[in-house]
Amino acid sequence: MKQILVIEDEADIRELMEFNLKTAGFVPTGTANANDALMLLKETHYDLILLDLMLPGLQGDQFLKILRRMDRVSDIPVMIVSAKDSEDEIVSGLDAGADDYLTKPFSIKVLLAKTAALLRRSGSTGRETASHSGICVNSETHRASVDGRDIQLAAKEFELLLLFVRNPEKVFTRNQLLNTIWGYEAEIFTRTVDAHISSLRKKLGEKGRLIRSVPKIGYRMEK
Repeated sequence: MKQILVIEDEADIRELMEFNLKTAGFVPTGTANANDALMLLKETHYDLILLDLMLPGLQGDQFLKILRRMDRVSDIPVMIVSAKDSEDEIVSGLDAGADDYLTKPFSIKVLLAKTAALLRRSGSTGRETASHSGICVNSETHRASVDGRDIQLAAKEFELLLLFVRNPEKVFTRNQLLNTIWGYEAEIFTRTVDAHISSLRKKLGEKGRLIRSVPKIGYRMEK
């Protein structure tokens, strides 16, 4: 079931949203401030964030900017749910990185419909973009970049990088990489993996050091 993070400081509104989301078959988690939300994001995978803008401490728009720069969670869809209802405020929220905007007071039916639509949209894209430590890989456009600078990769290098970025700290044996990327396993061909890893590291520049050798086993992407 889809996990939804609700960031709303008004308890009555937060509890109303949580109740209706749960009734609709989602798994909501509510918090009253953005700082706690950042901690929750480090512990749990969420499929959608519902975000109030006027919060105690860290404001909603500040949280959104931080989120869009964070590894592994930067592509979570976000819907702002706010009493700020002017045209300029709505445009500003969308420009800041929100995927949708719902003004208060809101209809529960509209909230649930927008929630379902955002989840469908994010599911259909298959989370094309993966990022880690300034390395960004988009499986739909087949583009990779380091700190915003595009790099040119061969097909197998791209697939290797995408696998590592999506699975930081996971150790892959050479045979696992052969099977996943090349579609076969054979000890004699493991040097093919080593050659591609060496080339990939060079193209990543300083970030190439993040792909670490695990002696007598294989490779992993360091956090």
